[in-house]
Amino acid sequence: MTTALLLVSLALVAVSGLVVVATGDPRRQAVPFSVFSLCLTVLFMVFQAPDVALSELAVGAAVLPLLVLLTVRRVGRR
Repeated sequence: MTTALLLVSLALVAVSGLVVVATGDPRRQAVPFSVFSLCLTVLFMVFQAPDVALSELAVGAAVLPLLVLLTVRRVGRR
């Protein structure tokens, strides 16, 4: 059970990472990056690292995509 959950989590991280890399536009890349961070959060929970998972959830899934979108918006105005 644990091995299957670990393999599924690793596969989700790998696939979502490839989607992030394949997306070229930074505005579109913010959403797949957020999904990638959520997959990493699940992987860290499987590895029994809840403190790292909470940090990844806060920074990777919420703050960083928001900062990317705000930066692209500000740079686009100029």
